[in-house]
Amino acid sequence: MENIILGSIPDYEGRPGIPARVTAVHKQRYQILCTQGETYAQLKTREYYLDGEVFPTTGDYVMIDYIPNGDSRILSTLPRKTCFRRRDPDGGEQVVAANFDYVFLMQSLNMDFNPKRLERYLTQTYQSGAEPVVVLTKADLVSDYGDYIRKTQQVAAGVPLHLVSTRTGAGLEELSAYLAPGKTVVFLGSSGVGKSSLVNALAGQEVMTAGGIREQDSKGRHTTTYRQLLTLPGGAMIIDTPGMRELGMWGVDQGLEEAFGDVERFLGRCRFSDCKHIREPGCAVRAAIESGELELARWESYCKLQAEARSAELRRNAHGKKRRYTNP
Repeated sequence: MENIILGSIPDYEGRPGIPARVTAVHKQRYQILCTQGETYAQLKTREYYLDGEVFPTTGDYVMIDYIPNGDSRILSTLPRKTCFRRRDPDGGEQVVAANFDYVFLMQSLNMDFNPKRLERYLTQTYQSGAEPVVVLTKADLVSDYGDYIRKTQQVAAGVPLHLVSTRTGAGLEELSAYLAPGKTVVFLGSSGVGKSSLVNALAGQEVMTAGGIREQDSKGRHTTTYRQLLTLPGGAMIIDTPGMRELGMWGVDQGLEEAFGDVERFLGRCRFSDCKHIREPGCAVRAAIESGELELARWESYCKLQAEARSAELRRNAHGKKRRYTNP
């Protein structure tokens, strides 16, 4: 169900309560948005701590028992259409943002520009189920974009690419296509990339504090300390995500397949089904690298991220066994 205030709400027919959306998480207290406005809520103890209801995160849709003059009660978490996951401190899985339509993969046109990081962001975005959009910020810093565009397209072939400058306003109008009422966008980028400045520019007012960067290495200062969902004047919503660089390769098999389609097309074409792609005769991967059809750097990135994903899967399985052993 599409709602101008909350966005696209999953089917909640037959569930008790009224729908709301989590805009921020403050330990045991949740900031929420519902048709009655912005308020706070806490989890209903039985449903979440005894019955195993899925704990909500920023961007989640929930059903609440609305209380006008106090904290409302969250009764249940509605199914997610997209989400970002990462490893939590005890080795389990933590969902850090949910129910977004687009992910702005942000890199700035200074020393922050890093194709390897973009490969990681792209893999994580495909795994989340959302649509990636590459946004190169601080376009006013350079006069020739050709090399940046070429390197970006090598990594993110077919992904929409936009160059913007919050200082001059260049390219901002093009982003309005993703900011229709009810749509949600996640900003994914390192500190100093210009996330806060872009949010303020899109909002037409200062809704986030923008931090500076260190001149010697173009690294930024963190200006957001928790994940929050912001509503723009036009009705679109933005999830700002500090700490997203810690996502890691957590269950990204599908994401790797989509982000590295140029690599995957050579797999399974080797002479031997158990080919390690090192020195075996008839290796399609090595042949593609030698002929120039596949870049060695792309193959190395794929192998690195795949190894990281396997390691994360082993940790997740070990965590699951530990939980079953300690909680029979």
